[in-house]
Amino acid sequence: MHARNKQFDPDVKFDSIAKGTVGFTGADLENLLNEAALLAARRNKKFITNDEIEEALLKVEMGPEKKSKVISEKKKRIVAYHEAGHAVSRQALGTLDPIHYITIIPRGGAGGFTMWRPEEESGLESKGFFEDTLVGTLGGRVAEQIVFDEITTGASGDIRAATQMARAMVVNYGFSDTIGTVDYGGDGEVFIGRDFGATKSYSEEKAAEIDAEVHRIIAEAYARCESILNDNRDKLNAVAEYLLRNETMDGETFLKVFHGESVPDQVVGEDLGELAAEDTHMAAAPEPEAEITPEGKRVKNGGDE
Repeated sequence: MHARNKQFDPDVKFDSIAKGTVGFTGADLENLLNEAALLAARRNKKFITNDEIEEALLKVEMGPEKKSKVISEKKKRIVAYHEAGHAVSRQALGTLDPIHYITIIPRGGAGGFTMWRPEEESGLESKGFFEDTLVGTLGGRVAEQIVFDEITTGASGDIRAATQMARAMVVNYGFSDTIGTVDYGGDGEVFIGRDFGATKSYSEEKAAEIDAEVHRIIAEAYARCESILNDNRDKLNAVAEYLLRNETMDGETFLKVFHGESVPDQVVGEDLGELAAEDTHMAAAPEPEAEITPEGKRVKNGGDE
């Protein structure tokens, strides 16, 4: 419906767009396609291509790029290793959704992010899936610790997501042998004066046990991630160095770099539309440069995903 009166390149597949927009409302989809149409017009294209749809999707999900934001080389290097940590830890596990896009260009409120796309919709996930997702979520913080021997505030969103995930494993999903198959997630509300306050439906002793289990689960995921990134330090370095030179990489490029293949650098700073215009001999005026859930949005971070 929202694609009416818009001209699309024959290579554009609407089923692929649907897979990448799970959870989008009608208004979100309308906004996405309108943004893609604007990008195509700005690039003097007659048809909306996959490039415009990808860029529009990133803008809708993560906000506009902030290429004009000045970042020191040290911070840029930290962000590159942070995002590489997410991507390499997820890929090395081999059990999670594939990496779709990585960038160290600030966008929205994030200093960089790593995005992955579910290959299929599923509301039924295993304990192992949650444990592996925690490893990938902590990949940015662990990479900072390994490479720079210091940690930053960039992982705040990752830590929040990991804590929420681990707590849900304990109090909602019965994934803790110590706590057992009991739902401790339903806090009640009590009226206190002019407002409502939350009250736990279990004792302080049980609350302490739950906190200890959450801490154990996260600590084990952190240790697994450390082992994975240390074992794959060459891959971590390769991905981070590519990002430092090129600022972004798609999923196909990431896999090649991860597997040690030679990948030519991009033309950093060139807009995709400008490159397309050159390829098709069209005149295009250059434009000024201008946080997890198991479902994978998608990431991460300032470094937050």
